[in-house]
Amino acid sequence: MSRRSTWIWFWLAAGLFGLIVFYERHGRRTVSGPVKILPQLQAAAVNRVQIVPLGQPEIRVERTNGTWRLRAPIVYPAQSAAIESLLSELERLTPATYLAPRDLRDRPRAEEEYGLAPEQVSIFIHEGDRRSQVKVGQKTPPGDQVFLQVAGTNGVYVVDAGLLNFVPHRADDWRDRALIDLKGVALDRIAVTNGATIFELQRDPSNQLWRMTTPNPARANNARIEAALQDLQRARVNQFVGDNPKPDLEALGLQPPEWELALSQGTNRLVLLQFGRSLTNSAPSSSLGSTGTVAGAEQPAAQNGRGQVYARRLSPAGTDSTGPQSVLVTLSNEFMGAWRGSVNDFRDPHLVALSGPAEAQVEAVEVRGEDSFSLQRNTNGEWRVLPQNYPADPVLVKDLLSVLNGMQIIELVKEIVIEPDLGPLYGLAPPAREYIIKAASATGTNGGAVQALRVLADLQFGTNQNDKVYARRADESSVYAVKPADVGLLPSASWQLRQRQIWDVSEEEVGGVTIRQGGKVRQLLRQGQAKWSLAPGSQGVVDGLAEEETVRGLCHLAAAAWVARGQQHRADYGFSPDGQSGLASAPPGAAGRRITLDLKNGGKLNVEFARGSPSSLPYYAGVVLEGEFWIFEFPVALGQAVLSYLSVPDA
Repeated sequence: MSRRSTWIWFWLAAGLFGLIVFYERHGRRTVSGPVKILPQLQAAAVNRVQIVPLGQPEIRVERTNGTWRLRAPIVYPAQSAAIESLLSELERLTPATYLAPRDLRDRPRAEEEYGLAPEQVSIFIHEGDRRSQVKVGQKTPPGDQVFLQVAGTNGVYVVDAGLLNFVPHRADDWRDRALIDLKGVALDRIAVTNGATIFELQRDPSNQLWRMTTPNPARANNARIEAALQDLQRARVNQFVGDNPKPDLEALGLQPPEWELALSQGTNRLVLLQFGRSLTNSAPSSSLGSTGTVAGAEQPAAQNGRGQVYARRLSPAGTDSTGPQSVLVTLSNEFMGAWRGSVNDFRDPHLVALSGPAEAQVEAVEVRGEDSFSLQRNTNGEWRVLPQNYPADPVLVKDLLSVLNGMQIIELVKEIVIEPDLGPLYGLAPPAREYIIKAASATGTNGGAVQALRVLADLQFGTNQNDKVYARRADESSVYAVKPADVGLLPSASWQLRQRQIWDVSEEEVGGVTIRQGGKVRQLLRQGQAKWSLAPGSQGVVDGLAEEETVRGLCHLAAAAWVARGQQHRADYGFSPDGQSGLASAPPGAAGRRITLDLKNGGKLNVEFARGSPSSLPYYAGVVLEGEFWIFEFPVALGQAVLSYLSVPDA
């Protein structure tokens, strides 16, 4: 290669290099793409955010133990969701356009023109020891984008103006709108003052149920109180009332307050809520805080005064968990309605209210009515009627406990009744009926556990007057009224609770059936499954399947309800006086019918029938159990089958 060719190639290479350098420096004026503006930002690592709006106080929030709190211009719980939304938006923020420093050389006042000197808002982001500053300027002329600059760089970004939706204008935009936070608080005392009416509630530590301690000790309406506390937890501030100018508390109905609610833990007051007048349809804007909306933040429920009330929350000095010592707000009346009732509204509306299912807690019920007896649960879970020693019907026991646990008070007749008045005025000394509900209580004796019983409630019922029955609890001085229909559901005699399963045998054990009716006898013989025939001397038509199904029902006979016990009641319910059903003198139809299941082992199961039952069942029926005659209501469907298939046909 000649010297001349070498020089030619050298100058060509140098020219190409110069062209590349020139293009890189001057050929590009804007850059756009998915490049993040804050590539090192990790929202989860941020522990402090400062928002400095132009001409406004600094808004500073800090994260401690995963919880965000306002630290300036006030100390107050913050809306974590709103702060996290801003950080997430900044973390993924990309420019629509980037103006490099060389693009701004011909515009020495560019930062002023773009609203960046001074900036409209500065956002300081702290991640441990690293701090980033984002300067937000003015919107572009179309209004859909905004100028933005990162401190320490000379370029200017143009980004979507939607970023501004996440930036608070005032501290109120990020203030937690919850009126109070009861989560994790061992609240156990409540005091309500409504004019001259004052009542106090206290939670029983043994069962966590509320009791009224003032004006008079009484059981409290636990469900209402818990629901009202939930309403308080859900209550949201519509607007924070500013301190400049200082509000006129008297004009707002807060000096003195129309009513107030104090929440305490032991003797330590947690918060005092005071409530004043209702707002008009539009409150003066000078007295109310910002109603602007910030993306990710919980928004006010209402923008006008309708249905709102002024309220003030007072916290003990230094209580960091509830913010400043005094906060003046407006909020919806709907969250406060449950607390505005009378004292009696907070009384327990039931004679007894257990904290869980009654059948899981109650071990015994003592009853004093037509006779005295007790229901007791055995170690195997079965109930017995003592001292009569009947097996108790589990369904009837469950129904009894359900009625007792759900019986509602319809009237507080008198709050404090002296002992001499219980008898003559209310029929409660002695009571007509008494039900003592007991639960197990384990105590230690000589190193071993011994199960004792403790009284849950002693319920007494007296005189029935004017569609109400007077009632009381032995541990209270008040007399109540309950519905007679509710008392009517309670058993008053031991026999009413006997197990209703009368007998239970297999149909394979049955050899035949004997029917006595109107002085006549008819016998059916069972020769196999659904195979029936007439015994010698008996008349009629045998179907086989119908008799089989009817006898199957009789083999598993259970009373629909017990009606009476004892031979002395036979005539009262239409049974033949001498017990010889089937005599020629017996009434026609079903009355006087006796059905006998003839067992293969020689045993006999007898059931008698009388006239129709008043509760629309086909018959009263009677059986002899342990030497006593028991009268009961016969099951409907089975009674119809007996009437149709186990009868003596007319001659």
